[in-house]
Amino acid sequence: MRPTIAGFEYQRVSVAQDVSLHVAVGGTGTPVVLLHGFPQTHLMWRHVAADLAVDHTVICPDLRGYGDSDKPHEDGPDTYSKRTMANDVVTLARRLGHPRFALAGHDRGALVAFRAGLDHPDAVSHLACLDVLPTLDMWDALRGTSAAVAFHLYFMAQPPGLAERMISASADAFFGRFLDVWANRPDAIPAPVRAEYLRACREAVPSIVADYRASAGIDVEHDEADRAAENRLGMPVTVLQQDWGAALGYDATALWAAWADDLRHSTVSCGHFMAEEAPADVAKALRELTLRGV
Repeated sequence: MRPTIAGFEYQRVSVAQDVSLHVAVGGTGTPVVLLHGFPQTHLMWRHVAADLAVDHTVICPDLRGYGDSDKPHEDGPDTYSKRTMANDVVTLARRLGHPRFALAGHDRGALVAFRAGLDHPDAVSHLACLDVLPTLDMWDALRGTSAAVAFHLYFMAQPPGLAERMISASADAFFGRFLDVWANRPDAIPAPVRAEYLRACREAVPSIVADYRASAGIDVEHDEADRAAENRLGMPVTVLQQDWGAALGYDATALWAAWADDLRHSTVSCGHFMAEEAPADVAKALRELTLRGV
């Protein structure tokens, strides 16, 4: 039996033409949408979602192109742009009866959440981003030999074809490497969950690569346009990150402060998969976020 979030109900929700998202919903109260990262599915939120469901309606989708959500063919740069994926999320919440909601994302999901906050400020009441920089700042921060830590960003940014073929030839080894290297606590991702992550990624290679390719193209263009227009995140924003700035030579708080008017930035002492490695800390930070400005 494939793992699920205990106590949550599962459904498919249409969010765009020929695109439906696989989503788990649980709890009652003010809505919180949680977006997963790479190489994971909505299951990464299983502990945090159960905690927040005590006093929130918690919505955990698989992103477009991931997990059991639809994986449309990449027919142009917009198919997997974070703008398109953010539209999916806002439409999902609205169709579940929540025109305004708190939004948290990890890794790739945090980039979608960031874009949703800029594009849909009337829908996103509070925003949390876990262990990323905004796309534009991420590329600026990766310089010299230190950029080798993010080799996959450059690999999957290539034109369609090569990366997809190479990853598909050894998908479990490729995706499993990140689950191994990025976790300070490997036991935080038990064998059944790891197997589900690998299955989901194995079945989604073209769409995962397309998501990363968009971040080297159209997503940068969208961030550049917002920076030029001086658009900022007006809602309360919480950022939780490892201390990548110390390793790569940038000031993460300053980079995020350039985008957010009401920012709380914290460095956490766990691995990249913080919702699984330190779920109580993440749930506490998200619960505190939803109380700001209320």
